[in-house]
Amino acid sequence: MATQAFDLALIQLGNVTGSKEHNLQHAREMVVKAAAGDGNFKPRVVVLPECFNSPYGVKYFPEYAEKIGFKNDQPYDVEKSGSDSVKMLSSVAKETGVWLIGGSIPERDISDDNVLYNTSTIYSPEGKLVGIHRKVHLFDIDIPGKITFQESKVLTGGSQITQIDTDVGRLGVAICYDVRFPEIAMTAARQGCAAMIYPGAFNLTTGPLHWELLARGRAVDNQIYVAMCSPARDMSADYHAWGHSMVIDPLAKVIAEADEAERIVYARIDPEAIKEARKNIPVTTQRRFDVYPDVSA
Repeated sequence: MATQAFDLALIQLGNVTGSKEHNLQHAREMVVKAAAGDGNFKPRVVVLPECFNSPYGVKYFPEYAEKIGFKNDQPYDVEKSGSDSVKMLSSVAKETGVWLIGGSIPERDISDDNVLYNTSTIYSPEGKLVGIHRKVHLFDIDIPGKITFQESKVLTGGSQITQIDTDVGRLGVAICYDVRFPEIAMTAARQGCAAMIYPGAFNLTTGPLHWELLARGRAVDNQIYVAMCSPARDMSADYHAWGHSMVIDPLAKVIAEADEAERIVYARIDPEAIKEARKNIPVTTQRRFDVYPDVSA
C-alpha cells in the first residue's frame, strides 16, 4: 500500500528515431520536463514507455540491445555499466530526484549474446538501479488481415514478478502484453502494491479494443491504481502505437488520459482512495481461497 499520496507522471514519448543517441537525449529532456510538474502536480514517480531507446520491432531488438547485468542480490555499479541507457536514466533520476521507471529497452544477456529480453529498469531518486523487470509474456499474436507480431522470434521471456519498495509505497512493474495476464496484478495487490505500472505499446488493432478495458479490469479486480504508458503514435514508423497513456483509479475510473501525440500525463495516487474502495466493496476480504487457489500464495 502507498504510505502517502504522491503524484505520478507518464511520458508518452514521441520523436523516436533510428539514432539511439538522439532517443536517449530526447527521453532525458522529457524526464526533466515531467519531473518539474505542471503547476498542479509535482511528480515523485516518472515513467517512460516501452522500447523508448529504439524503434519498436523484432528486427530492431538485436541492433539496439544493451548489456545490463543486474542481479537482485548484488549492488550495481552504474558507472561500470555497459548500457548507455542505464547510465542516462540513472543520471536523470538523480538530477531530478524522482523514482524513475525507465520504460523498457532491449537487453542482451550478460553471459549469452544470443539471449535478448525486453527489460524495464527502475531507479531511486539517488540514481541507483534498484530493480528490473523482464517482460514475462512475449507479444506473439496473429490477427488475420490486421497485424502479426512475434517477439519470441528474438526475445526470451522473463521469469520473475517485479515489485519495488519506494518511500511512497510499493509499486508493481510489468510490460505491455503482461497486462493481459491478471495474475501479476493480483499478486502485486495482495502483496501490498498501491499501483501497477505498465510501460506498453499496443497498436491500432489491439489498442482501441483492449487498452483501456484491460487497464480498468486490472484496477477494478484488485482495487489498486493502474498506469499504462505508451509511446506517442508515429504513422511514419514501422509500428503504429495506440498512445492514450492513462491512469485508472481503484474504482476503475479513468482519471488521466492522453491522446495519441507526445504528451505528459499527470495523476495523483491516493492511498485513501484504495482504502475507501476496499471498504465500500470489500472483495479483498470476501475471496474464497477455500474454493479456488490464491495465485499470490
